[in-house]
Amino acid sequence: MLETIVLLVLSFLAVASAAVVVFHKDVVKSAIALVMHFFMLAGIYLTLSAQFLAVMQIIVYAGAIMVLVVFVIMLLNAEEEADKSSLKQQLIKLFAVAIGLGMFLVVGTYIVMNFFDNTIPIYSQNVTLPTTDGSVQAIGTALYTNYLFPLEIIGIMLLSAIIGAVMLAKKKI
Repeated sequence: MLETIVLLVLSFLAVASAAVVVFHKDVVKSAIALVMHFFMLAGIYLTLSAQFLAVMQIIVYAGAIMVLVVFVIMLLNAEEEADKSSLKQQLIKLFAVAIGLGMFLVVGTYIVMNFFDNTIPIYSQNVTLPTTDGSVQAIGTALYTNYLFPLEIIGIMLLSAIIGAVMLAKKKI
């Protein structure tokens, strides 16, 4: 019972901090809310007995990734850009909201369709969810057997994010 209450409180705080990240105008306060979100996720992992994931969440995301986010905030000098409001930026925001709502619809439909099922359909095959603990061996086995293709797609997405960051940081000629 206590674990359920802690999980619900951590979940609520994670959603609230994520909302602050998305909707707050000050990028520094958004970055602080993102750190809070990472710690809430680590707490959720702890309540789910995934100690390795909780520690990696704090070390990798709350540590290394946030250093990069703060570096990008300083590099791009976001306060100067926040004052500009043009038609192009409004169209980009509208496009981003449309994509976000589409993704929310897809993920919501997926969750509702598979809520009572213990399998996740991946490309016409059913993979049973692992019932092991959050150990390094269990995570490695799951990642490099059942979820190898999604792992490679995530690698390609991270590569494209790095290329995008380089293009943003590149000075305009």
